Parts: sequence; structure tokens; C-alpha cells
Amino acid sequence: MDRELFVLFALTFLIHLIGTLAYSVRIAGTRTGRIAVSYALFNLLMLVSRTSNSFQGPLLAKRIELNLGRGIAGGVVGDFRWLIAAATLATVAGALLIPTFQRVFGRAVIAFGEHRSVPRLLWLGLSRPGFAYLRGSLRLPARGNLTRLAGGERLPGGVILSNVVATAIWTVGVFASLYAGYLNPHLRTTSSNLSSIINGLATILMFGLIDPSLSVLTDDVVEGRISDGYFRRSIVWLVGGRLAGTMLAQALLVPAAFVIVYVAERL
Repeated sequence: MDRELFVLFALTFLIHLIGTLAYSVRIAGTRTGRIAVSYALFNLLMLVSRTSNSFQGPLLAKRIELNLGRGIAGGVVGDFRWLIAAATLATVAGALLIPTFQRVFGRAVIAFGEHRSVPRLLWLGLSRPGFAYLRGSLRLPARGNLTRLAGGERLPGGVILSNVVATAIWTVGVFASLYAGYLNPHLRTTSSNLSSIINGLATILMFGLIDPSLSVLTDDVVEGRISDGYFRRSIVWLVGGRLAGTMLAQALLVPAAFVIVYVAERL
């Protein structure tokens, strides 16, 4: 792995790590009872993710352009597979960090309610007491959360499957469109622009099926209609679906690229 690919790997890892940690925001919101504040603070991390995404696309496109100019035929698929692997590793890391992050984030939500200042909150987080609280909050996921998955109620299978498919499409969308541009260099601009349509399908699944279901669950656990155990099992299933989606993206990469080439040639 060269330096440029390592930077792309790190950016992809960061994007998917933050995406996975988003599930713990709902846990922190239900525990503190301040869901709106939780989302508002998490948007600061989403800015980091979107900034990383803004750098990832141009850097990856430049790498493809340079490879085309040099006539390099091999190794292109390998680059994309490394980046999809970064998404999978980030999802695993995010899953392991959820218990720690939801505790730290919940404390940040409460602290913001007291100080009502983002700069002040950041200062407290970087202080010695802030680091001490972080060390004291380190937790691994409880084994019971996994052993209880098979029993009791869970989210409908359609929601979980939609999460797998949406994550796979969203993970592979940009990569497949850029690889399609490599397969047919004459239509690489068209292929690259088709990524927005692919990601749009994933967005429809996420915000049309998955997010409403999770939002209803969040409100229900706050109002006491469902148990905290059921809510946590649902989060675990969704994280598992996200992990499966990043793994499915490996299988979709090449077929999706050829489909994009086919569509680009017939537009």
C-alpha cells in the first residue's frame, strides 16, 4: 500500500467509523432524554465525515486519471477492494466503540446543557478531567447483547435486509462509478456522475425505510412503550446489517461497474 492509497484508506475508515457511531447517538439520546441536542452535537462529527468525503472523491479520481495516463492496467480493482475493506474494518471498530462512545457522548450532551457552548464543551473534552472520564468510560460490548440476539423480539427482517442492501450500495457507489470510468475512459465523466443516482437509491432506502423505523423505536423507548433491551438488540441488528453490507459491497464492485458502463453507453 503506497502513501496515497493509505490516505484514501484512512479517509474511508473515518467516514464509515462515524457512520457506525451514529447508532450510539440514539442510545445516548434515550438515556439522557435530550434527543435533539444529541443530534445537534453529532452533526459536528458529521462535518468531519463530510469533509473527509469531499477529499476522498477527488483524490481517488486523480489516482484513476494518473493510472490511465500511465497505462497501468493492474492493481485498480485491488485499490478499491482495499477501500471497501477499510469500510468493513471501520464498521467493526465502530461496533466495538459504541459502548464507550455512547457513555462519553451522553456526558457531552449533559455538559452542553449546562454550559450551552460548543467551544466550552470542546475545551472541557480536551482537558485533563475530560481525558480521565474517557479512560473511565472505556467498555467493550457486553457478550449478552450478542447471545440474546436469537431470542425475543427484533426489528422486522425487511428493515434489516434493507439496511444491508442500502449500506452495500452506498459503500460501492462511488467506487464502482470510478472503476466504470476506468473500464471505459471515454465515458468516465458520465460514469462518475451516475454515482449520484446509485447513492440516491441507497438514500431512499435509508431515509424511506430504515430511519423512520429507528426513529419510531427511539421515541417508543423514551416513552416507555418498548424496553431498553429490545432497543439495544435492534441497534445490534442494524450494526450487523451495516457490517454485512460492507462485505456485500466487495461482491458488487465489479458487476456494478459493468452495469454503470452499460448504462453510460446507452444514455
